[in-house]
Amino acid sequence: MSANALEKGVVFNIQKYSVHDGPGIRTIVFLKGCPLRCRWCSNPESQRAAPDIAWNHTLCIGCQSCVQVCPQHALSLDSQGLHKDHAHCIGCAACVHICPAAAMFRYGGESCVGDILDDVEKDSLFYARSGGGLTLSGGEPLFQPQFALALLREAQERHIHRAMESCACCPEETFLAAAELLNYLLVDVKSLNAEKHQAFTGQSNERILSNIQKVRQAFPDLKLHLRTPVIPGFNDTEKEIAAIAGFARDVGAHVYELLPYHKMGESKYRFLGKDYPMGDAALDETSFSSLQALAGRILPSSLERRE
Repeated sequence: MSANALEKGVVFNIQKYSVHDGPGIRTIVFLKGCPLRCRWCSNPESQRAAPDIAWNHTLCIGCQSCVQVCPQHALSLDSQGLHKDHAHCIGCAACVHICPAAAMFRYGGESCVGDILDDVEKDSLFYARSGGGLTLSGGEPLFQPQFALALLREAQERHIHRAMESCACCPEETFLAAAELLNYLLVDVKSLNAEKHQAFTGQSNERILSNIQKVRQAFPDLKLHLRTPVIPGFNDTEKEIAAIAGFARDVGAHVYELLPYHKMGESKYRFLGKDYPMGDAALDETSFSSLQALAGRILPSSLERRE
């Protein structure tokens, strides 16, 4: 077995039969860890690189088994709910294994490259017929750079089509090293306004925009798919979307796509004992359609261009 196949990292989900994250039918491997803290994040369980222990209060029977078994004494349970001392929780999942009601569960666990790709290869027939393959996602897959690159190298050795979803907020050399191993790259461009980007994601957009430009210069033939999640109160204006679409056009994106804001990850915040940052914010569907039309006029995208 190769050194790449033995590399280990933390994965929180493997999703099969996806048709929205690269060409064809794909298997998405979600790696934990992300440098951004986007207020609208639909995968809050992806943010920390380490495994996270979660609790579903609707299933809990109040037996206190989780509290009693925790080797770190990091849990307490009262009428206000389950309380976790994040500084001491080591994600060992002793509480998960003992919970009789399955109210405790863990996001993320260590996996090795070889085992993951053995699983991915089970659907090779679907990839061959549809032009699909493996997509790395997160979190930010390059938050675990050694693991992500090993996955891509091993997939290349196995002749699996390779795509990656990234926020591009990582060192330039890491981003370029990954791009060299990719057939398809999807990157979110959330805003061209540096101050607003910092306020809503916790990081500047300077490195992100630079990495996109550098990867286009270094790999002009790499299929580049830029996306913008349209977030109410953040970038849901014609000025914002026109600027980003113009950037996508100028950088030579293969596809530019707008993604509508949704709240499908809201329950996960409760499971992790967190408040949902976006509150009751909602996206106006008519406005979103107008923004899609605007982006399409600046940079027309089609299914033909995706291929």
